[in-house]
Amino acid sequence: MQPLFTIHAGEYLVGSHIEQELRDKDGNKFNVWVPSKDTGIDLLVTNHNNSKVVSIQVKFSKDFLVTHGRPEYQKKLTSCGWWTLNRNKIHESPADFWVFVLHTFNQTNRQYVIVPPKQLSEILNELHPNVKSLQTYLWVTASKKCWETRGLKKKETDLIVDDNYRGNDKRNFSDFLNNWKRVIDKLT
Repeated sequence: MQPLFTIHAGEYLVGSHIEQELRDKDGNKFNVWVPSKDTGIDLLVTNHNNSKVVSIQVKFSKDFLVTHGRPEYQKKLTSCGWWTLNRNKIHESPADFWVFVLHTFNQTNRQYVIVPPKQLSEILNELHPNVKSLQTYLWVTASKKCWETRGLKKKETDLIVDDNYRGNDKRNFSDFLNNWKRVIDKLT
């Protein structure tokens, strides 16, 4: 039997998180909707009376820390995700936010990196110019910092896991880590 409709794990995790954890200032839940057509938007989120809407593109990654992480990093990192992104799709995205989901295997939590596509495009253009297909790694440290680490040398990643990295500030995604404030603000 062919399924008529499915959503991927990342979409489910984001939708579930929004429904279960996020509230407006009055304690009202948000509604999550799944579009019936692929338009570059995976989820629509509305306020409790459906008068305001936010669109979300979801990108999911398994945790590469367990399988590919250095042994000395295991206790210093919470999760490590890896995505292949298309520069044009980010630039032309109709979504209000892109949400990167890092599913952790050593703990029972998930990490979400919530970033507007325009801002994401600017950051990745600076970090990785002149490549059409972007390979990007997002690492979440035990101290709740988030860094884009693609292309860094071991010496630099050592500094990141020890909270001593002082390199390019554009690599610091910590302000986007589990920060749903912009989503909530657009819905209230």
